[in-house]
Amino acid sequence: MYRRFGEVETAGTSPLYERVAVALSESEEALRAVEAAPARSRHPTVILAALHDLALAGRAPALAAAYAAADGDAAARAAIDTLVRMTDAVVAVAVRRPTRPNETGRCAVLYPALAEAARRVGAKAVGLIDVGCSAGLNLSVDRVGLTYGNGQSLGDPSSPVQMSCSIVGARPVPTRTMPQVVARIGVDLDPVDVSDADDARWLRACVPPDQPERLARLDAEMALAATAPPVLLRGDVVEVLPDAFARVPADALPVVTTTWALSRLSLENRLRFLHRLDDAAPGRPVVWVSAEGVGVAPAIPTLGDRRASGHSIIGLAVFDGSTLHTEALGRAWSQGGMLAWLAGEP
Repeated sequence: MYRRFGEVETAGTSPLYERVAVALSESEEALRAVEAAPARSRHPTVILAALHDLALAGRAPALAAAYAAADGDAAARAAIDTLVRMTDAVVAVAVRRPTRPNETGRCAVLYPALAEAARRVGAKAVGLIDVGCSAGLNLSVDRVGLTYGNGQSLGDPSSPVQMSCSIVGARPVPTRTMPQVVARIGVDLDPVDVSDADDARWLRACVPPDQPERLARLDAEMALAATAPPVLLRGDVVEVLPDAFARVPADALPVVTTTWALSRLSLENRLRFLHRLDDAAPGRPVVWVSAEGVGVAPAIPTLGDRRASGHSIIGLAVFDGSTLHTEALGRAWSQGGMLAWLAGEP
């Protein structure tokens, strides 16, 4: 697993992790240390993030110095040494914290879908509820700047957070602006508070140390989120949703978003999630905007695409009383790095 991670999964994206993972795969001592962790916490992404966390916390200075120098050989030696000497500390971090990708390029997919959803319902204000939110960075979707490969732009061009997205196909992205966001609510089993130093460090630890552009964008995103902190609700997403809906002002449209989050739920719980949205609709319309793998989001059309086809479906579901309207707005790749917009005027 570690050899494949180094030679295949990180090849060309993180030379440091490529070298470190292969070195760990060749060290019997290191692999014995990895086996001290529960099976679910032995994956290279988890162990490498735990090692990075210790380096950022100043507890593994040799590893931190090797990472700062982008010295793959020194990093490999220091990673093995740290893992063997500090096995208990590495395992403690790996067990306590799931990895957090927080690829907020997702905003490039969410923004036009949210603007379209509000237009369909005629909403002047929305309350965002991000399910599986992690640190809630998606909840700043209206406050970032977005540039698309065809020259279009959305959002705030003066925002400290700027991201880009390639366009697939000839159809342009709608250029409508999002309405006012009056509530930002995140729901997660284990939400991350970016104002907490340990939580913020862990988010940085989940990014390979030789990807400075990602780290810089993450820092900018966390700083932006801290200026309008979301309400973070901890617990089972299906059980917590009613509390989240109650926190959206009565004159605002509740918009639930899921981005590559529902695959972590069983099919039964995905259907319960859908029923929760329906339960909230009799009093006012409720909208669900999703970006999930083909066939993962219940009730969202799949456009005839096959499961595990390498892309995702951007879905829109509008619950209005006893009526449910669902539509596939487009396709997305690379968790928001590429977008094919398909929807036209209804």
